[in-house]
Amino acid sequence: MADDASWVADAMTQAVPWVGTAGITFGSITTDRVEAFLPDRSDQHNHVGGPHAAVMFGLGETASGAVGLAAFASAGDRAVPLVVRSEIRYLKLAKGDLRAEAVLTRPAGEVLAELDAGTRPEFAVDVTITDAQGVQTGAMTIVWTLKPNRR
Repeated sequence: MADDASWVADAMTQAVPWVGTAGITFGSITTDRVEAFLPDRSDQHNHVGGPHAAVMFGLGETASGAVGLAAFASAGDRAVPLVVRSEIRYLKLAKGDLRAEAVLTRPAGEVLAELDAGTRPEFAVDVTITDAQGVQTGAMTIVWTLKPNRR
């Protein structure tokens, strides 16, 4: 089991103001998996009464960033995490509160070894989004990089 990284919830809320604005909260956080939650809000609905696509995307991207922070916090003094590309698949109309589960797809040690070797590593995070009934409503893959800081 990965180490506890519950400190990430506060760090994300402080570093990314949108997290608080949107109302995202966090559940279980480890260095390879994060749960993030978004309450149902009518002011974030789309034209068919579910969460707007942008809100679903934001929840998933936030969860992926949290797992990246948990996994690579030790490299924060030498690299900054940045999104390279993302893909989202909207599978079903979501209703009610949302849950996103983000999972790191590569061992963090491999990514850090590439950074240590002087490259700009990339790593993917897979995200599953479910609604209040536990129905999968979305799936995402977000590819991140650790961009070395200029010296």
